[in-house]
Amino acid sequence: MTTAPPAPSGEPAPLDEPLDLLGIGIGPFNLSLAALADGIPDLTTAFYDQRPTFQWHPGLLIDGATLQVPFLADLVTLADPTSPWSFLAYLKTRERLFPFYFAERFHIHRAEYDAYCRWVADTLPTTHFGQQVDTVRWNPGRALFEVDHTHLDRNGEAEALGRTHARNLVIGIGTSPYVPEPLRPLAEAPTVPVIHSADYTDQRTRLLAADHITVVGSGQSGAEVFLDLLRARPVGRERLTWIARTPAFAPMEYSKLGLEQFTPDYTRYFHGLAEPVRDQLVPQQWQLHKGIDHDTINAIHDELYRRTLDGGWPDATLTPGVAVRTAGRLGTTGIELHLEHEQQGTRSRLHTSAVVLATGYRERPIEQLLAPLHPYLRRDAAGRPRIDADHRLALDPSISGAVHVQNANRHTHGVGAPDLGLAAWRSAVILNALTGREPYPLPARTAFTTYGLDGTAASNVPTRTAALRRA
Repeated sequence: MTTAPPAPSGEPAPLDEPLDLLGIGIGPFNLSLAALADGIPDLTTAFYDQRPTFQWHPGLLIDGATLQVPFLADLVTLADPTSPWSFLAYLKTRERLFPFYFAERFHIHRAEYDAYCRWVADTLPTTHFGQQVDTVRWNPGRALFEVDHTHLDRNGEAEALGRTHARNLVIGIGTSPYVPEPLRPLAEAPTVPVIHSADYTDQRTRLLAADHITVVGSGQSGAEVFLDLLRARPVGRERLTWIARTPAFAPMEYSKLGLEQFTPDYTRYFHGLAEPVRDQLVPQQWQLHKGIDHDTINAIHDELYRRTLDGGWPDATLTPGVAVRTAGRLGTTGIELHLEHEQQGTRSRLHTSAVVLATGYRERPIEQLLAPLHPYLRRDAAGRPRIDADHRLALDPSISGAVHVQNANRHTHGVGAPDLGLAAWRSAVILNALTGREPYPLPARTAFTTYGLDGTAASNVPTRTAALRRA
């Protein structure tokens, strides 16, 4: 029996039978874990999130925007194609299988992926929203994790306190929008429209009313925001600037062999590298996840070209290789950006009326949440948590329970850590490790590329499937 979320009575919920697994945070990765765990009858789980409902980047659900991964990279399919929580199963419940079949759409709209995830989150019995996790600690007497949490009402106000005990934890608190230091004072000022792209759709009407708009950031989000603004502005009066630190508005690496760096084979290879080598590799792989998909790049060029048909050029400036040094207000409604071009070594000032920061996301630090466990955490040379191949924090042997992490391990597992395509596989790895068996047999090989001369990443993976194949 699981420890249920507290009823809004103002009193802590009574202690109950401990859970086998408690998940903290319900984004796509922990939702994937919850969906696959639902297929293991003897495993008791619960997943808490402080938000009132599931939401996946609502500010970036721009009309027509699609995922950069195929629909097969849903919550479960790449670990269990027969799961009742697959995207195709969702379409069947909506009587939309035939329309999807004829649409021949390999990359689905983001809004559709969000709707699919909300269907899973609303239907699974183990997902509980409005549960703010306050403290996580280890109870050595009971050999259990104690998790104190607060039940929140729809307005985010505290209603009741609760405590849940669990043998194991999985942390999936996701990422948060990153605002560069020079722009933080402006972004926090309500009178000046300096917003992160995470809030774009909410602020779109306000932005379009601005005389001149600047987009900062060269990744997929920046490209989609720029394209949406461009399409909405009058021909010849676009008044748009797009700047980025990267040396070019570069396409995302989407070659077939290049994409094999998002396979379990590469993840295992990366994890086995020395720490300094991993740290050197991560920034070099920016084009694997910070580039722009070809369709969006082509659409931007087509839209710009269309605006030259009657002669003249659109009033749009696209400049890569530019960093924002400082920024400040200009009067009551203007903004002044101090820019530096790295290759030229030149500096300039840009006056604009609004800024959209497509500056990406950063992993939410888990240290604050796990503060009582700090003495038990094992760290690398840079002070970061050590994480093993099963996405499990390295803890003092006195703690018998496991703490797994989702999307908090790029430094140990590489560029695929935040990729949706590895969600189901990682969930299966975690569940296999927790149960000590293989409820989800995993393939021995997933890439044509062999990473490393020893070949261990491709052929010597100790799974039941591999053992059957060898037999």
